Amino acid sequence: MPLILPVKDKLPQWGTDCFIAQNATIVGDVVMGNNCSVWFNAVIRGDVHYIKIGDNSNIQDGAVIHATYLKAPTNIGNNVSIGHNAIVHGCTLHDNVLIGMGAILMDDVVVEEYVIIGAGSVVLERTVCESGYLYAGNPAKKIKPLTVEQKALLNKLPQNYIMYSGWFKD
Repeated sequence: MPLILPVKDKLPQWGTDCFIAQNATIVGDVVMGNNCSVWFNAVIRGDVHYIKIGDNSNIQDGAVIHATYLKAPTNIGNNVSIGHNAIVHGCTLHDNVLIGMGAILMDDVVVEEYVIIGAGSVVLERTVCESGYLYAGNPAKKIKPLTVEQKALLNKLPQNYIMYSGWFKD
């Protein structure tokens, strides 16, 4: 059974048809939309500031979503895929974004829509990732425009995770 805890009388909330893995942890001021999935060993910690997650988003295995006390909440849009072991901290991710496995996004980062953050990348504080590009490296830099295929992946991947989560709901 997932660990779902209130913090200061704020209990996590989520919409319809969400999947939360048995060993996921979600605490405090967390609000998720519909058709979201939170996978094994993922942690969403809304203890020091709020965390909002839109519809059809997936938080994959081992990812950590957090914020900074009195400074930087975390806002995650619709159709966002956060890869395995990524850290998303006190930043804003717009719609149709992929955060690669093991990537780290720091406070006050803004990732505009249709962006891929490459696996293992470190996006430094206050970086703005412009719509339509791949960012990668440490520190992350704009690498190249997304291809038609990559943009299609950003639309397809959240639907795949809705399908995968259905395998655990039956």
